[in-house]
Amino acid sequence: MSNAKRVLILGLGNDLLTDDAVGLHVARVAGARLAGEPGVVVRETMEMGLALLDEIVGFDGLVIVDSIQTGQAPVGQIHEFDMAALACRRISTPHFLGVAETLALGNRLGLGMPGNVWIVAVEVADPFTLATQMTSAVEQAVDAAATRAIERAHGFMMHPSLAPALTT
Repeated sequence: MSNAKRVLILGLGNDLLTDDAVGLHVARVAGARLAGEPGVVVRETMEMGLALLDEIVGFDGLVIVDSIQTGQAPVGQIHEFDMAALACRRISTPHFLGVAETLALGNRLGLGMPGNVWIVAVEVADPFTLATQMTSAVEQAVDAAATRAIERAHGFMMHPSLAPALTT
């Protein structure tokens, strides 16, 4: 059995809701940059909560990419934090709902859950309006957010202790 680490970059969002699509766009850019690289898998989904369980089972590390609306940062700013910090933040995004609970449930069920979880989130202006075009500042943040997600994924592969492990 191989000791190689497997890390998932998971872009969350809805490409029909203006800026909420940013996680999907970041995943597409990251996927193109990482094409053929062993150990890092890039996926995108519009699912949330327990539906994410199928996506994340079997990975050692998980980098979630999504939109975030704190109202306290400029649109396009990139936020990074671990799951413990997620509980302390006042945010508006439907996709983070239940992520911690999903990971905890997977652990209780004995499924292979990621030991390290990191979130890369782009501050958005409008995650709720039906439209297929993101705002300019959010669009401009996609490349930088993809770079940060890739850096964290590589960090998990080389040094799994770079971010605190998820505790249940």
